[in-house]
Amino acid sequence: MKHRMQGVTLMELMVVVAVVSIIASVAVPSYRGYLRRAQRADATAALLQLRQAQEKFFLQNGQYADTAQLDAAPPGGLGLSTTSEHGHYTIALNRPTTTTFTATATAAGGQVDDAACQSFTINEMGVRGSSPNGITTCWK
Repeated sequence: MKHRMQGVTLMELMVVVAVVSIIASVAVPSYRGYLRRAQRADATAALLQLRQAQEKFFLQNGQYADTAQLDAAPPGGLGLSTTSEHGHYTIALNRPTTTTFTATATAAGGQVDDAACQSFTINEMGVRGSSPNGITTCWK
């Protein structure tokens, strides 16, 4: 009679744990990188929405809204939040003159760890910017 062993040896279990650890050490940082890039869309969407609201405000009032009017309800303001939709960025508005503005989205919360794209900007002409890596990396 042959006696068959059942179960898993300690050596086999350790090999499986080692393989899973190696895969996890590669996969987790890659996943976090993809997650950060996906969350950048929160900033770009908020800035594009703000720019559209500014243009509407300009057509109705002959000037762009200032910081105090960012979260004020229309028609006296833009009616937008000072944070992006999912809260990954804070939104600020700078209006040096009544016919110019620059909107900025600055990383907040978990996005602060995103060293590649800490802030995004857009102005009244639609010119996009970001720092520290520039628009080719961040606005995509």
